[in-house]
Amino acid sequence: MRIKAAVVDKKGASFEMRDDVELAPMQADDLQIHMVASGICHSDEALRKGDAEIGYPIILGHEGSGIVEKVGPEVKNFKVGDHVVLSFYGCGNCVNCLKGVPTQCLNYAANNLSGVRPDGSAHFTENGKQVADMFDQSSFTTTTIVRERNAVKVPKDLDLRKLGPLGCGYVTGSGTVLNTLKPKPGQTIAVFGTGAVGLAAMMAGKISGCTTVIAVDVVDSRLKLAKELGATDVINSKSEDAVEKIKSLTGGYGVDFTVDTTGVKKVMEDSIQALDQGGTSACIAVTPNHVDLDTWNDLCVSDRKVIGVNMGDAVPQIDVPRLIKFYQAGMFDFDKTEKFYKFDQINEANADSGSGKTIKPVLVIDPDYVPGK
Repeated sequence: MRIKAAVVDKKGASFEMRDDVELAPMQADDLQIHMVASGICHSDEALRKGDAEIGYPIILGHEGSGIVEKVGPEVKNFKVGDHVVLSFYGCGNCVNCLKGVPTQCLNYAANNLSGVRPDGSAHFTENGKQVADMFDQSSFTTTTIVRERNAVKVPKDLDLRKLGPLGCGYVTGSGTVLNTLKPKPGQTIAVFGTGAVGLAAMMAGKISGCTTVIAVDVVDSRLKLAKELGATDVINSKSEDAVEKIKSLTGGYGVDFTVDTTGVKKVMEDSIQALDQGGTSACIAVTPNHVDLDTWNDLCVSDRKVIGVNMGDAVPQIDVPRLIKFYQAGMFDFDKTEKFYKFDQINEANADSGSGKTIKPVLVIDPDYVPGK
C-alpha cells in the first residue's frame, strides 16, 4: 500500500513530503490506522538533528491520533471505526511489563527505537529500500500500521486533532508527577521549562494538591499561560536568579520537587539546587548535556535525589484515559498549548516549536476530518 509520509533522508535534513512510500503488510496483532493528526515533539527534532539516531532515511512522529480502518485476526480490543491515540510499545511479557511498568520494558529499545519491526522486517520501504520507523508508529504519515499495544481507545465525541500529544508529551510530564514523584497535598513543586511536557507536569502538580506550583522559563508568554493553567508563581530566569527566587517563595528552604524539561546544563543544575532538604529532582529532557554535582554537599548532606523518568512511568492505556477525564473536568487544559498546521507545513511547524513560537505544534494530516464523527 502506498502512503504519503514526511521523510528525513539524512542527519539534519529537512522533512520532505513523499507519496511513494510503501507500507508493510499487516501482521496478526496489527491495526491499520487512518491518521488524522500528530503532534511534533522534541524527541522528533532530536532524531532529525542526530542528537540521537535510529537510522536514515526515517519517518518520525510518535504523537499520532487516528481512526482504525483494519484489524488483524488476533486483535481483541479494537474494531474498525475506533478512535485511537498512539503511544510507545511495551512487550507485555518481560518481568518489568508484568510488574506494570512498560516504560522499563526490557525490550523497549528493540520495539521502539530500532527502526524496524521486532522480527527485523521493514515497517516502510521506498523504491525497495528500507525506511526506518519510530516508536513502532511513525505518525507523520497518512496511514500507518501499529500493534494493538501501541493504541489507546478514546471517546469519539472528542476532537481527535487535539489528542495525539497525550501519547507522549503530555503523558510524560504529567506521569512524572502523578506516577513517579507522587507529591502529597500541601507539598511544593517547581517546573523548569514550560513547553508541553513542563506545563503538563505543572498541571499535574496542581491536580496532586501542591500548594506552591512554580513555573520557570525565559519566555514571558509561556509564563503567562503557565499562570493561566495553575501556576501559583512564575519566574523569568533571564531577569531573576531562579534558585534564589524559589527559596524566597518557600521560606528560604526550596521546594519538595523539581522537574527539568529543558536539558540545559545550568538549568538542570539549578533544578537540583532549588530543592529543599530531602527533595527530589526529575531530569527528563532528551539531551546530550551533563550536570556537575558535588555529591557530598549537593546530594548526601541535603539528602536530595536526582532521578530519570522515561515516558512518565506511564501505562498509556491507563494514563491517557485518566488525562482525558481531567481534561473533561477542566483540570488539564492541554489544548491551550496547541496550534494546528497543515501536514505539508511540517518544516514550519517544527521550526516554530524549536524557536518557542509554538508550544505544541499539531499537524492536521486529514483536512477533511470532522470532530465528533
